[in-house]
Amino acid sequence: MRFSDAARPELGDPAARRGRRRAAAEARGRRADAVGGFPGWEALREAGAAIRERTLRELGTHLETLEAAVEEEGGHVHWARDAAEARRIIDSLLPDDVPAALLRSDVTDEIGLDGAEPGPHSKAAVVGAGFLVAETGTLVVAQRGDGLSFPGTLVAVAGIEDVVPGWTDLEVLLQLVSRAGAGVPMRPAISTRTGDFALVLLDNGRTTVLADPDGRAALRCVHCSACSDVCPVFQRTGPRPYGPGRAGPIGAVLTPQVRGVEAPLGASLPFASTLCGACADVCPVKIDIPAMLVHLRGRVVDARRGRPVPPPEMLLMRGLAWSMGDERRYEHTLVRRARWARLLARDGRIRRLPGLFGKWTDARDLPAPPRQSFRAWWRRRR
Repeated sequence: MRFSDAARPELGDPAARRGRRRAAAEARGRRADAVGGFPGWEALREAGAAIRERTLRELGTHLETLEAAVEEEGGHVHWARDAAEARRIIDSLLPDDVPAALLRSDVTDEIGLDGAEPGPHSKAAVVGAGFLVAETGTLVVAQRGDGLSFPGTLVAVAGIEDVVPGWTDLEVLLQLVSRAGAGVPMRPAISTRTGDFALVLLDNGRTTVLADPDGRAALRCVHCSACSDVCPVFQRTGPRPYGPGRAGPIGAVLTPQVRGVEAPLGASLPFASTLCGACADVCPVKIDIPAMLVHLRGRVVDARRGRPVPPPEMLLMRGLAWSMGDERRYEHTLVRRARWARLLARDGRIRRLPGLFGKWTDARDLPAPPRQSFRAWWRRRR
């Protein structure tokens, strides 16, 4: 389903929109307080971006180090190519007669896991990892301070990009996530566990993203949600229209790369943005999301060129290109279309265009064209 179609019910709920707007304003205020009083914030962002970029360049090495460290400490590592394989592996690792709790994350949402949060009544749990420290094989959960210490079966699931080389790198990233996301200098509770857990590492298209020099920076994401809090589109639609996995601006660039730009959702997400640039300004690891959105829009257009029947907007652009390629054709088209447009106008406004053009006027009016074009006026003036 296209983003615009999925967003329509959310746009029709004014109470939910007001709630999201208030929550985003509060989150922005907390972030401004946490960042404004910290003079080294920009230097910390630079350090975080460098750590994430260096980790992605050497990802294969760090994943091998992580696997060896987890196994050495008594844990087990499983590799999943896609969401379906990840679910099968997780099911095989959990006891049949024990209900498993779930500590959710972007990755558990991505693969479609559901369940209650871990508690003292829990004997088995699946947790979404915040980070994985390669040098010691340690699982880190920064979202909450419980769920990793119970005596039961623990299965952790993470994207392959969630690895960090060492504890010094983790220290930098945790400060960034806390200030940018939660609006606090450091979260009061961070859980870690080394050994005695099963780790499922998910690819699900990430290696494809890694191979794209123009899109790989999306994998720097540290799951802070700062970009969503400043996004005018997300505040109106909420997370649901973005599909499984990441929501907000980072989802708009990561999901099309992971799932492809041929499907309706992947083709529409790069256009679910005003390109205002606020997401890049607040990203703690300096992901240039607007530039990536433009890059992906180009990929969507290129993918559409090979279709047997061009989409309506491409036919429109071709028609405009033909009309504007010759001065006489352009003037003739301008006069004719202006005449038809004036017939549709009421009180100087066009409130409804026919056919596919009607999607433009679903949310806005158009001014009626003037009776005299600028070119005609200029010729008479001369």
